[in-house]
Amino acid sequence: MSTPASAAPHAATPLDPAFDGQADISARIERLPMTRKVFWTRNIIGAATFFDGYTVIAIAYAMPVLVKEWGLSPQEIGMILSLGYIGQLVGAIFFGWLAERIGRLHVLLLTILLFVSMDIACLTAWSATSMIVFRFLQGIGTGGEVPVASAYINEYVGARTRGRFFLLYEVMFLLGLVGAGVIGYFLVPVYGWRAMFIVGLVPSVLMIPLRWFLSESPRWLASRGRYAEADRIVSDLERSATAAGHVLEEPRPLALRPAQVGKGDWRELFRGIYLKRTLMIWPLWFATHVVNNGMATWLPTLYRQVFNLPLSTSLAYGFTTSGAGVVGALTCAMFIDRVGRKRWYTYALLLAAVPLGLLGWLGATSATQVLFFAAITYAITQSVTFSLYLYSAELYPTRIRAIATGFGSAWLRLGSSAGPLVVGAVLSGLGGIQWVFVIFSALILVTGAFVGAFAVETKGRVLEELSP
Repeated sequence: MSTPASAAPHAATPLDPAFDGQADISARIERLPMTRKVFWTRNIIGAATFFDGYTVIAIAYAMPVLVKEWGLSPQEIGMILSLGYIGQLVGAIFFGWLAERIGRLHVLLLTILLFVSMDIACLTAWSATSMIVFRFLQGIGTGGEVPVASAYINEYVGARTRGRFFLLYEVMFLLGLVGAGVIGYFLVPVYGWRAMFIVGLVPSVLMIPLRWFLSESPRWLASRGRYAEADRIVSDLERSATAAGHVLEEPRPLALRPAQVGKGDWRELFRGIYLKRTLMIWPLWFATHVVNNGMATWLPTLYRQVFNLPLSTSLAYGFTTSGAGVVGALTCAMFIDRVGRKRWYTYALLLAAVPLGLLGWLGATSATQVLFFAAITYAITQSVTFSLYLYSAELYPTRIRAIATGFGSAWLRLGSSAGPLVVGAVLSGLGGIQWVFVIFSALILVTGAFVGAFAVETKGRVLEELSP
């Protein structure tokens, strides 16, 4: 029989020797419905993630103008595009580590402050070297925001709807990519490349609701032994649910192993059941982002330089591809809880290799041909890349979730950095852009087979039971 949260008995109390605070907090979260507080928590963090996505790709839409204004070589273009991702690698690891020590919210504030301040610096850039330095430092902030935010959002929701709930948040990152394309299309031809960075200043206002209206992750607090604080936050969520007319079930006891309170150690990524997961997820992060970001960051410039399209058309083609990615991501968000992570990733990657292979075989002889096949590929692969934050957070326990996601995200940054360099090297060496798509097709095909063989299914499983 269901009882209101205020009357729901617990199997044990904090004074009982059998009491497990972490299990108690998790069990109570697992049976909570969507409440207004959780809804707005996701939206506020999602707004920050929107501008993270915007900031990551903004340089791609500024680049066609910078190439002409600064007389950039293909190698310099590749360096500007890639060094931002190297910075993101540093940020993902450092801020993931820091979030395990001082909490998710404090770190989110620091990352937003850093990438906004470096956005101001990019406005003053005067050469390729200065832009490389500023983008590297900005990347440290953007690289830290998404993995920490991902851990935070994952920890606020139960297993039954975790996939859809989280991925509808993660779509905000993709909308940021599309938003950058729209801003680039309308503003860059009129106001120049600096318009991209002026718009990037908006996230500074997000620090107000982050600081004053959001609560720390109760799962993280419980993992650090701070049960009283975690209890206050979850009790507030329970009151919000009952006030909205929901009748809460009694928390289902979780069969957890003895809690390892406060003992988060990155070396645990390579121990026990987590070793196999780590060796599976890191190549998945890397390979998919080599392809995705290699295409997304270079395509506007390729349309302009290789096919001699007008600037506005090049930018429009670029954000058309980003729009296709949003369609693929939304499709994934709606169905991944039903299909499952492993099956979705395997089939999507094997399917994505087909249009890439066709593009290489046909020779990529026209901008329209590239747009058509690249958009199909991007829609499919984006359904994988944008959901890897969900999957990584599910594979590891709360005590190392942020740093594990940060390390995985570091491979995202390495792949994203390698992608533009691969394109630049192929164009300089082999000459034809069709070889870029041949290489990408082979890489994504091998990755799909690898995931099918070694991935772990996580759908519908409680975080603490899946990752003790």
